[in-house]
Amino acid sequence: MSIPQIESEIKDFFALLKPRVMTLVVFTGVVGIYLAPGHIHPFTAILATLCIALGSGAAGAINMWYERDVDALMKRTRQRPLPANRMYPQTALEFAIIVAFLSVLIMAIAVNFMAAFILLVAILFYVFIYTIWLKRRTPQNIVIGGAAGAFPPMIGWAAVTGDISFDSILLFLIIFTWTPPHFWSLALYKNEEYKNAGIPMLPVVAGEYVTRKYILGYTIALIGVSAFPLATGMMGIVYGIGMALLGAKFLEYSYMLYLKYSEELARKNFKFSLLYLFLLFVLMVIDKAIRS
Repeated sequence: MSIPQIESEIKDFFALLKPRVMTLVVFTGVVGIYLAPGHIHPFTAILATLCIALGSGAAGAINMWYERDVDALMKRTRQRPLPANRMYPQTALEFAIIVAFLSVLIMAIAVNFMAAFILLVAILFYVFIYTIWLKRRTPQNIVIGGAAGAFPPMIGWAAVTGDISFDSILLFLIIFTWTPPHFWSLALYKNEEYKNAGIPMLPVVAGEYVTRKYILGYTIALIGVSAFPLATGMMGIVYGIGMALLGAKFLEYSYMLYLKYSEELARKNFKFSLLYLFLLFVLMVIDKAIRS
């Protein structure tokens, strides 16, 4: 096998891990580690972060294996390794299972059992609850299934403390509430692709207007949930001011989308939702650093 072929195969295995999705997942997990009370050795923190990345990637790879037929029907996914026939399905599944097993095993041995348990729950939830059970059956797939992506800060927190606390649950709730308006904004301008693939996303089942109304409603709920860490004293004034400004901008975008649909507005809302979550967690880090 030539070097270009080896490089191509490595790229395909890496693509199976959904690196773009993994980036935000890992970041929220790292923030969970930083925010948790107590001390963790830097090397242990690195291992915990690696395990979160591997676990997230493995779940994404199993998702690609299971949905390879649907991915072949959608423009944004048809060039993935499996629908493009650059990899055997069995190879992808075996790779994903091995990576998932190693992520949980390393977390249990090198970090602690609670963090490993939550990581295992997150992987199983994404694979069995979201991918296999919900995604092709109900427009509520993102609402319920979104819990899988909300676990990383809890995992990071547990890596330090060895337990689940109310504060770590608040971090979970923020991402859980953020997920529907984020993905429904994407689903609005990818509606035809989801329809052709037979995926019952909310715009496909309930229509564009209902989806826009739900996006606005969940955005309002998200702003309220994002204020919880301030109300409980977990976060301070720096977080509060930044959260209010971010929330106002997100609400503005969602309200504009609610009033009138356009692909441009849906794209803006989707892109800003990513920025919102990233900056919100950055604010948490800054707030704790200032108050420490």
